[in-house]
Formats: sequence, structure tokens, C-alpha cells
Amino acid sequence: MNQEELYEEIDTTLSVTQKYLGLSLTKFLLLFFLVVGLGVYLGVLLYGTSSLEILIGLQDYEIYLHTEVLRLKLENAELQHEFFELKEISAQ
Repeated sequence: MNQEELYEEIDTTLSVTQKYLGLSLTKFLLLFFLVVGLGVYLGVLLYGTSSLEILIGLQDYEIYLHTEVLRLKLENAELQHEFFELKEISAQ
């Protein structure tokens, strides 16, 4: 066999991914599933049950609860003051 016959036996056709993307089919599929998997992971991370939105909402609710506790403590102090004044008046 001469060299020309060897070159004729070599298949020079390219797959679609090699032709248009320059990647073999296995590399393309691996990259595709990696990107899709990363997208799903980020979607769950941002919008899932333990997501960033839930964390921010809980932090806002924690701030609301702290302010509510302070307001109720002040209201309790005022009511206790009024109660002891009324108790003192009724004792006399």
C-alpha cells in the first residue's frame, strides 16, 4: 500500500459538533450537562426552599421581631407604671 491509499482510507468527515463548534460529541455533551447542572444548582440556590430570598426574608422578619420586642417592653413599662400608681391610690 502506498501513502495515497492510506490517506483515502482515513475518514475525513466531521461530526456536526466538530464542524460547527470545534468540539467532539463527548466533550460537547459533557460541557452541555455541566452547564445545565450548574444552572439547575444556581436556580435551586436562589429560588429553592433554602434560598437567598428566604434568607433575606428571615433577616427582615428578625429585625421586625426585635423592634416589636422593644415596643412591647416600653408598653409593658408604661402599663406597670400605671398599675403601681393605681395600686398606690387604692391603698390610700
